[in-house]
Formats: sequence, C-alpha cells, structure tokens
Amino acid sequence: MALLPKDDKDRKYMLMGLRIIGDFGATIAVPIVLFVLIGQWLEGKYGYAPWFTVLGFILAALLSGKLIYKKAKQYGKEYEQLDKEK
Repeated sequence: MALLPKDDKDRKYMLMGLRIIGDFGATIAVPIVLFVLIGQWLEGKYGYAPWFTVLGFILAALLSGKLIYKKAKQYGKEYEQLDKEK
C-alpha cells in the first residue's frame, strides 16, 4: 500500500506539499526556539524578566514572517512551473 499516488504529476504535488510543510515548520520553530533560549539566558545574566524572552519571541516572529513570505513566493513560482508541465 503506497502513500503517494502513482500518477507522476499528483506525486510531484504531494511531495512539494510535504516539503513546504517541513520547510515552513522549521522556518517558524527554529528562530522562535533559538531567540527565546537566548532571551532566557540574557534574563538569567542581567535580570529584567520576562522582557528579554518577550523581545526574543517578537524578533523571531518577525524574522519567521519575513522568511515565510519569501519562501511562499518561491514556492508559488515553483508551483506555477509544476502546473505548466504536461
């Protein structure tokens, strides 16, 4: 029993969708985890809790949003190319 369709075009769409899910998930998760951990470390070093963590989260959200926007445009172009194939 195969999870991916046998039709080559449908298979390409499914693989692209899975790649987008993984890429967007990593693009959102990695900066947030990294910036929040740095914020917590700075709080431990300098105090001012929870401001460094909040600032880290906001910066990570902005960075993730910008990266997602760029990647969405790139994937849109790739989808159009895939859609044009016969």
